[in-house]
Amino acid sequence: MKRLVGYCGLILAFLLSCTEQAQEQRKAVFSQGTDCTQIKVRSPKASSGVYVIKPPGVKTPFKVYCEMRPDGGWMVFQRRIGEAVSFNRKWAAYKNGFGNLTGDHWLGLKRIFFLTKQKTKKWTMRVDLWDHEGGSAFAEYTNFKLGNEKAAFKLHVGKYRGTAGDAIRGAYPGIDQNGYGFSTSDRDNDGCSPCIFGDIAEMKCSSRRSGGWWYSRCGSASLNGDWHPGGDHIGWASGLYWQTWKTPLYSVKATRMMIKSV
Repeated sequence: MKRLVGYCGLILAFLLSCTEQAQEQRKAVFSQGTDCTQIKVRSPKASSGVYVIKPPGVKTPFKVYCEMRPDGGWMVFQRRIGEAVSFNRKWAAYKNGFGNLTGDHWLGLKRIFFLTKQKTKKWTMRVDLWDHEGGSAFAEYTNFKLGNEKAAFKLHVGKYRGTAGDAIRGAYPGIDQNGYGFSTSDRDNDGCSPCIFGDIAEMKCSSRRSGGWWYSRCGSASLNGDWHPGGDHIGWASGLYWQTWKTPLYSVKATRMMIKSV
């Protein structure tokens, strides 16, 4: 009798496992779209989380984190909340992506390019920033897109709005990062190697700042550097900075970059 009960328990566990797998498969099929915006339109009550998308021209669907907000479905392509994931990586990693979608991660330049190259859609990029004192700010840019790999995934942004300031175009003239290619420690596309400031020679930004970014004479925005905890977040040139919001050498606590189609 005990053996029979044991067999029944195994069969029940197997059936439950099959049911759960089927539910997950149905969820993946249901949640698949070309981007997070489309998923939000199809399912207005959809919650934030990991979804499967398949943009036009992409053979294999891939997972993204969709931030479902009242103003639409946003695809997160960068998130920094701690030091669990190092962003001091080379070109191949930034091209293909790394990290955990529900935590610190970089989605991958190649995937962002395939999304934004669609001629039938325009994209808005949003940057969310949090400081160590409980404050927050944001910056939004219209007409966001990236060039292809041959063009070093060159950044293009349009009109700015927000509370953080337009750090991409610079806290002062001459450091506009709009229109520059992406740089990493092994692929220098910042147009400045070295830069000369008065009598001082500046080493290339991608080496000094450590994380990959669209550098232009280093610029006043870089969110892929070294993460620094509260109490040790001031005085680092290698930190996460947005200098039109916080003073130079202030490394912010958390960042999020995401896009939505409009």
